[in-house]
Amino acid sequence: MEWTLWAGLAAGLLIAVVTAPVGVSGAVFLLPVHLSVFGVPSPAITPTNLLFNVVAGPGALWRYRRDGALRGDLARRLVAGTLPGVIVGAAIRVFALPGPGVFRLLIAALLLPLGLWLGVRTLAPAHDRQAAAGQAAAGQAAAGSEPSPGALTALAIGVGVVGGIYGIGGGSLLGPVLAARGLPMTRVAPAALAATFATSIVGAAAYALLSLVSSGDVAPDWGLGLACGLGGLIGGYLGARLQPHLPETALRLLLAALATTLGALYALQALT
Repeated sequence: MEWTLWAGLAAGLLIAVVTAPVGVSGAVFLLPVHLSVFGVPSPAITPTNLLFNVVAGPGALWRYRRDGALRGDLARRLVAGTLPGVIVGAAIRVFALPGPGVFRLLIAALLLPLGLWLGVRTLAPAHDRQAAAGQAAAGQAAAGSEPSPGALTALAIGVGVVGGIYGIGGGSLLGPVLAARGLPMTRVAPAALAATFATSIVGAAAYALLSLVSSGDVAPDWGLGLACGLGGLIGGYLGARLQPHLPETALRLLLAALATTLGALYALQALT
């Protein structure tokens, strides 16, 4: 048992350092670790991941707030939409999607196209500028593609449902979508992490209540979730501190690579 806790702490730290700069808590990348390495049963794996988000979230958020990156209403709009969605997602996960095979296939179906989409959108403007468009015009087009308040709310509700099902808080979905719509990563990352943190608190509480009225492994693995979360708390702070020193294109490509890689891995697992 002791090696599991230390391994969980190390996994949470390493993953959060890489994912925090692009607005992803890292819980989505802990899913295969929890499932394949630590053997966390389904659906208990989902609240365990949400517990990781609750413990790990303040590290990166504190750093982003200190740097002034949480100003504006983007985070508030995302949180207002994801909170009701995660409750619905938790109920769906417990009563309708208990099997790990379906779980993996759905993750692949969502993250693989999102990652590819973001990668193409990130690389295409650079090609266009070389051809003739010019960097200034590309920047104005990207700024004008920000979703409307209504679209943001609808997106947040949908992501909240998905986050409640997968136990990922939603940042790994919000990040690629908002970045692909042209929002700068300096805005996307803090807002996505804020939504992930708030959503995970509500989602973890929802699973705790559902565990009282359902059979099976619904409650989180408290020891492992807390150990991973402590690692994520440290790693998230370090990753958020690193973000201002990374170029925008590199951050977008990193987010695209993370989403595409995870989607491909789950597709292979679901089909074998």
